[in-house]
Amino acid sequence: MQVSPLQRGNPLLKSLRAVAWEFVEGLAPDYLVSPTTAILYLSVRYHALHPAYINSRLDALGAGHRLRVLLVQVDSKEPHHVLSQLMRLAILSELTLVLAWSAEEAARIVETYKLSEHKPPDLIMEKGGTEPHEKLIEALTSIKAVNKTDAVTLLATFGTLAAVVAASPAELALCPGFGPNKAGKLHKVLHEQFKRGEKAKEAGGPEEKDDAL
Repeated sequence: MQVSPLQRGNPLLKSLRAVAWEFVEGLAPDYLVSPTTAILYLSVRYHALHPAYINSRLDALGAGHRLRVLLVQVDSKEPHHVLSQLMRLAILSELTLVLAWSAEEAARIVETYKLSEHKPPDLIMEKGGTEPHEKLIEALTSIKAVNKTDAVTLLATFGTLAAVVAASPAELALCPGFGPNKAGKLHKVLHEQFKRGEKAKEAGGPEEKDDAL
């Protein structure tokens, strides 16, 4: 795999062990996985400081790759505004936006693209959902009012599922794509009381028997 010298000093490289790689001068993408797959790396914090950087990189990259990935490392406590910008950029520029929450996770994503370059898409899809944040996204999207984009936004904004649950409806409503209505529905679902015990007692279930012992 070819790596741009612009990536020197990126902690991601220290965790890039599963694939062979080398620096190549004049490389347009940050990581050239294959002749048709290119990855650009960007951190939320860097984009907030240098918003024009990614546009210059896209201009240099051009349109010569079938798959163009924008790998974004979320390294800010309040990334939702930047992520909204990058999501729009990805849609307009036909980029695949992929989020990582650490340099180690970003390295695993790059490795996965390289190791899977000759594998059929269906085989790659079967291996999805193994990262912790992907499991959290799956859990959040089980709520009717929350889609995958909403789940990513929530985790990027609050950092953990516990923080999402602890957030008030007003705080949830501030997230991009949310409003008072959706935020209220989400907050209600997250704070519903489980009533299995009461129903079991009414039906003469195990809990009623335990009370009689």
